[in-house]
Amino acid sequence: KEKTEGRLEIFLVKAISEKRWEILVKPGRKAKPGARFKMQNGAICHIIDYSDDGGRIAEFEYDGDFMKYIEANGDVPLPPYIDRETKEEDKERYQTVFAEKSGAVAAPTAGLHFTEELLEKIRQKGVKVEKVLLHVGIGTFRPVKAEIIEEHSMHKEYFEVSAATAEVINTAKKENKKIFAVGTTSVRALESATDDNGIINAKSGDTNIFIYPGYKYKMVDALITNFHLPKSSLLMLVSAFSSLENMKRCYQTAIENSFRFYSYGDAMLII
Repeated sequence: KEKTEGRLEIFLVKAISEKRWEILVKPGRKAKPGARFKMQNGAICHIIDYSDDGGRIAEFEYDGDFMKYIEANGDVPLPPYIDRETKEEDKERYQTVFAEKSGAVAAPTAGLHFTEELLEKIRQKGVKVEKVLLHVGIGTFRPVKAEIIEEHSMHKEYFEVSAATAEVINTAKKENKKIFAVGTTSVRALESATDDNGIINAKSGDTNIFIYPGYKYKMVDALITNFHLPKSSLLMLVSAFSSLENMKRCYQTAIENSFRFYSYGDAMLII
């Protein structure tokens, strides 16, 4: 009789190859290197090693296209504060209209406010809408624990800025037009691709840019963002854009007026 130790939750964080992934496992005590776990419909998860951020490296055994297996058998990883079972419509609703490439561990929340109809109205007003890519990583949600900010080890996230998008943005800057970033993910991508002369270049790769008060923005003029958790790097980023005092006032207003925070929450425009 085969031994079983109950159910596990496996969170796919980042693909190393089609069937080798960085993962998080809950409960983690069972996921030691060498352990093997049966998954539904014929797949096996083999724990290879520990990852750098406290997760695991796993090899999945499956006779077929593993990405199609994930789509058919996996659930959308909703944030833990959305305390309900995953619904089929979450695959569409917990996703932005900007999304094109798989890789993020969560939806960039500011983008959830936009629809194709709203974007068309924005374009009709003469605003150019350009896309950049940044894959939200698990480190985004981890609090800053270092007493001295500079000692915080910032997580890496993959980003892409295309040559065509860079050209549009540079032209807009030359014409003294404002660059609005939708979300902190867009900010990280734009600032990572901009040089010290304020010129944005086509660029891709991992960025560990850490933006906190004192940082001088090189590209972004205005920011649309949701309300973020205390002690988070994202709250530091928006405080650097405005000021900590300003952000405290904004958050106090949000609390007094029962604004919604987090993924499906309300947004603010900072100029």
